[in-house]
Amino acid sequence: MIPLIVLVVIIAAVAFYFAGIYNNLIALRNFYMNAYTQIDIQLKRRYDLIPNLVEAAKGYLAHERGTLEAVIKARNTAFDASKIAAASPGNAAAMAGLTQAEGSLSGMLSKLLAVVESYPDLKANQTISDFMEELTSTENKISFARQAYNDAVTDYNIKREQFPNNVISSTFDFKMAALLEVVEKAEERTAPKVFFN
Repeated sequence: MIPLIVLVVIIAAVAFYFAGIYNNLIALRNFYMNAYTQIDIQLKRRYDLIPNLVEAAKGYLAHERGTLEAVIKARNTAFDASKIAAASPGNAAAMAGLTQAEGSLSGMLSKLLAVVESYPDLKANQTISDFMEELTSTENKISFARQAYNDAVTDYNIKREQFPNNVISSTFDFKMAALLEVVEKAEERTAPKVFFN
C-alpha cells in the first residue's frame, strides 16, 4: 500500500511540475503579446499623425507632391503590415513584413523632414512644429515599446527552449516568437572615420 501511495505522490508531483511549466509558458506568451499591443497603440498614433503632417505641409510644398505622396503610400503600406502583425504578434513573417514596411516609412519620413528643414517658413509654422514634436515623441514611445516587446519575446523564447520546458513547448506547440527589429541603413551601421592631421 505504501509503495502505491509513493507512486501516486510522485506522479502527482511530476504532473504539477509540468503543469507549472505549461502555465509559465502561457504567461510569458501573454506578456509578449501584451507588449506588442503597446507597440501597436503607438504605431496607430503615428499613422494618424502622418496624414495630418502631410496635409499641413501641402500648402508650402506644392512642388514636392511626389515626396508627400510617397510618404502617404509608405504610411498605408506600414499600416497594413501593422494590422497583419497585430493579428499574430511574434509570427516571423508578420514581424518581417512590419519591419520592412516600417523601414520604408522611416526612409520616406526622413526625406520629408529634410524637405521641411530646407524651408524656414515651413519649419517656423507652429502647426508643423507641433506635428513634428508629436511625431518625435511618438517615435520615442515606439522605441521603448519595441524594447519591452523584444525583452518579453526573448524571455519567452529562452524559457521555451530550456529543458524540460522544451518538452512541453514542443508537445503543446508553443512556437518560437520573432523579434521586431529595426531596419538600419548600411551607412548608419558604419562608424564614421575620423582623421587627425
